[in-house]
Amino acid sequence: MRADTPHQDFRIDEDAPAEETAGAFFHHERAQDAVPEEPDVMAPSEKYQLTFAGKRQRVSDIFKVLRKYDFLRGMTPQRLRRMFEELGPTFVKVGQILSTRSEVLPQRYCDELTKLRTDVEPVPFAVVRECLEAEYHRPLGSIFSRIDEKPLGSASIAQVHRATLVNGTDVAVKVQRPGVQQVMARDIDILRTIARVASRFLGSDQIMNLQGVVDELWLSFKEETNFLMEAKNLSEFYDMTRRVAHVSCPRPYLALCTEHVVVMEYIEGISISKPDKLSAAGYHLEEIGRTIVDNYSTQVLDEGFFHADPHAGNIIVRADTVYFIDLGIVGRISSQDRAILRDIIYAVAEGDTPKLKDGLTRFNVSRDTAGVDHAAFLADLDIIVESFGGIDLADLNIGDFLMSIINLAHKHKVELPSVITMVARGMVTLEGLLSEYMPQVNMIQIISEHIKREKSSYQRFEDALTATASHGRRAFKGSLEAAEHLGLAARMLTRGQLKMNTEFVGSEKILQQLGFIFDRLSMAVIIAGLFIGSSVVYYAGIQPVIFGIPVLGFLGYASALVMAVMVGRDIWRNGHHKK
Repeated sequence: MRADTPHQDFRIDEDAPAEETAGAFFHHERAQDAVPEEPDVMAPSEKYQLTFAGKRQRVSDIFKVLRKYDFLRGMTPQRLRRMFEELGPTFVKVGQILSTRSEVLPQRYCDELTKLRTDVEPVPFAVVRECLEAEYHRPLGSIFSRIDEKPLGSASIAQVHRATLVNGTDVAVKVQRPGVQQVMARDIDILRTIARVASRFLGSDQIMNLQGVVDELWLSFKEETNFLMEAKNLSEFYDMTRRVAHVSCPRPYLALCTEHVVVMEYIEGISISKPDKLSAAGYHLEEIGRTIVDNYSTQVLDEGFFHADPHAGNIIVRADTVYFIDLGIVGRISSQDRAILRDIIYAVAEGDTPKLKDGLTRFNVSRDTAGVDHAAFLADLDIIVESFGGIDLADLNIGDFLMSIINLAHKHKVELPSVITMVARGMVTLEGLLSEYMPQVNMIQIISEHIKREKSSYQRFEDALTATASHGRRAFKGSLEAAEHLGLAARMLTRGQLKMNTEFVGSEKILQQLGFIFDRLSMAVIIAGLFIGSSVVYYAGIQPVIFGIPVLGFLGYASALVMAVMVGRDIWRNGHHKK
């Protein structure tokens, strides 16, 4: 990415496993125990100390902030962002999730919420030291020869300090803020209760969306606050990029990682949020951008394991290498879903609406398309294709495209996997990063080139053969099931036990109109019967008689007249409405 770059390398041994480098500080058993995620056997109320008194106090605090910002009288996007920041880390995370959910909030609110920052006042170093000693149960001097008291960065969930191990290795120590798990768990529990109660009374799709946001927030919370997961993600990402030139991540020292602490390789580089500094150091911004996008394509489309929050603060450059840091949130996408994602991108580029619909239907989590209005779905997809398919693939705004697809699928009750939302959010984040700092980099063009380059003719043939085999297997299975059902139907038919339920999809209005017609015919028969019967009574002179008219005949005539007027009025009103 640049010429004549001095290489500063803080790694102690590229090939040595992390347990060996940290073995002087912990027994091997401790290292092995730290790698897997600990099973969550306790209920959330026990693990995160969720008490009624604590939730009541937190609700009181939340309402104080809501009153301060006059929440009930309407919120501007700016006031909503500031309110989320004041409410704390949970609501900052809510705002970050809502910033990508334009089906929940208007776009101008989404744009403002993307500005949410998690930088906060750092925890005093004395508190950090207490947290570390509580985690390791031993003097810190036996592990670290030095820990900088001033943090490298401080966020709402954790802060990072530079340190040196007793063997002289420079490391970064990420320490979780004390009590943040309990605070966030309590907030999410309150939000879940509010969403559940609101959905019971209102029952609208909008509230259901908010329930989805809360569920997504809970999953994100469990991943982000369990640092053993982040250590595991770092280790897997590091192994994945060892064979990749110019891309890596800090290597974790698993033996020193706990649920609340991550110790990783210290990388002293330049953030890509400082393009002037990168240029002054001799880096080519366009080449850095191409490297980031090409590798992100590899993560999403080839490896199926990707960084889910690639904003500028999480990407730094050192010695011709791009480092992805902070892997607290990652996404995993199956090979089948990756193939569908490729098909969707090219379906839009080729203007193939049925292929696009087929791809989204294959994505449907519930696999139930009975409630989908396929004609309306295709019509709306035509709009997507017209908006995005008429341009060259290199000019396709993949972020807007993916979010439009997600919103449209939600509208038509097609439930996409949550990982697709993560992909879309990552793409939108990356696209915003490039447009702000590296506007000359065309992301979709690089992705397109990556797909063509990585897919050899043999691989494409192999994928096509695999897809054909999969379709053939499903077709064969369906044929066997159809034959079985046909045999059962034949046996039931011979016994006179066969019943048939028929549903005319899309014919509800026709059936309703037929119902109206039969109702009117029935009324007409009744009116005619009353008129004829009343005439017979009149001419027969059946008693009693008033003013020479039989009472029974008079009542029959009157009833027939009233009913005739009602039917005529109804016919006239319906005809006038249609006009």
